[in-house]
Amino acid sequence: MSVVSDPGPRGDAAHQDRSSAVGSAWTVAPVLLSSSQDVFGLRRTAQQAAAALSLERQDQVRLATALSELGRDRLGCRGLEVSFDLVPPGRPTALLVTFVWSAGPPPARETLDLAAKLVGIEYEARPAGGRIVVSQPLSPEAGGGDEQHARLAEVLKAVARSTEADDLRAQTRDLIATLEETRAQREELRRLNEELEETNRGVLALYTELTQELEATNSGVLALHTELEDKRHQLQEASEAKTRFWTNISHELRTPVNSVVALSTLLLAPSSPALTVEQREQVELIGSAGHTLLSLVSDLLDVAKAEAGHLEIHTEPVDLRLLVAHLRGLILSGHGHERVTLVTPRAEEQPPLVTDETLLVRILRNLLSNALKFTERGEVRLEIDVDPEPSAPAVLFTVTDTGIGIPPEELGRVFEVFYQVRGPHQSGRPGTGLGLPYARTLAELLGGTLTLTSTVGVGTKVEVRLPDLGHEYTQRAQNRKGGP
Repeated sequence: MSVVSDPGPRGDAAHQDRSSAVGSAWTVAPVLLSSSQDVFGLRRTAQQAAAALSLERQDQVRLATALSELGRDRLGCRGLEVSFDLVPPGRPTALLVTFVWSAGPPPARETLDLAAKLVGIEYEARPAGGRIVVSQPLSPEAGGGDEQHARLAEVLKAVARSTEADDLRAQTRDLIATLEETRAQREELRRLNEELEETNRGVLALYTELTQELEATNSGVLALHTELEDKRHQLQEASEAKTRFWTNISHELRTPVNSVVALSTLLLAPSSPALTVEQREQVELIGSAGHTLLSLVSDLLDVAKAEAGHLEIHTEPVDLRLLVAHLRGLILSGHGHERVTLVTPRAEEQPPLVTDETLLVRILRNLLSNALKFTERGEVRLEIDVDPEPSAPAVLFTVTDTGIGIPPEELGRVFEVFYQVRGPHQSGRPGTGLGLPYARTLAELLGGTLTLTSTVGVGTKVEVRLPDLGHEYTQRAQNRKGGP
């Protein structure tokens, strides 16, 4: 086997083929193959070059075997030349070995398949000759480009002719080394299997322990769930008992209270016997207390019905202009603060709404009365607008006031039944703490929402969003007419 120097560009076809195959590769030197001795030398050269480039022992044997088989197959082709190249030149990541010949039969398929199992390989047939490129990846720890090129050039310069006996001895050494490595790997595999079995036993023991702990935890969770279910039933029964109590006591109280109110009204009537000034004041006090008690009993009964789900919803088209006028009359008749102005929407066209008018009146009456109660000066304003949300038709009712406001720490409790924010503002403002909870309950029964925001010293804003129940109203009307 002869090594030819590569001083610069060449004009022969073989060199041009090899240069096009390598592209920007850094070619060390071409090797001409013309005899079996050259093939033996190629195997040894390939193994030494792989060792110089810090390839592992198995990769050295793979590369040498593949090149030896390809060399034997291509031996006899005219212009057969083998070149060793490093790509890319700056920081090589692969060793390329290129076989180029100018004339000769194509390589045997069995040879190409065998080589492909050992290394990366690309074969290109030409009208005259062909090319085979063998690629072997390099380790990142192999060094820089100059260092690798120098080591590869040194190996190729020291190439010596070898005999078939040398090649057989080299193959025997490689086989012995491979067998030793295989035996070592088998021993390592046996040791790893033992460690794996030991690990599996530990995992199995841990799994058993975790399973037992999980079963114990599940038993505890089941017991807790059972206890919580019992508590839920107890709370449900207590809530039902509370609702029954409210309903019953409200009915029982309403009759005597109505009697008190009626009798006080009769005593104050012009047709009744004349009363002294003191008697009239006492009867008026009795009547006022009776009206207050009757209002409380009515609120309790309504709340009880709402919580029990006994309130029936009767959806009808609502004329919001008439509703506002009715509300204004109700509120102003019992409103005694001259420094507070009640502002309601003008009698212009209002958005259409189908809902339960009675429940809507109760909601707005509670909100407006509550706002007037805690506003000493300024205004209480009611606004009605179409809800801007495009999801579904709805109407937005907004009640704002310039009252005392609610402290931030109390906002979470104002919707609790019977809860009242304590403070000097309560003086002279009797209440039951049912207004806001009752209004929110009714709004939710109508499929809407009620939200509240407030700032101390500035005022409170309550927004009620009620959906338009026109579809349900249309369906009910069709059912009454016997339509589809």
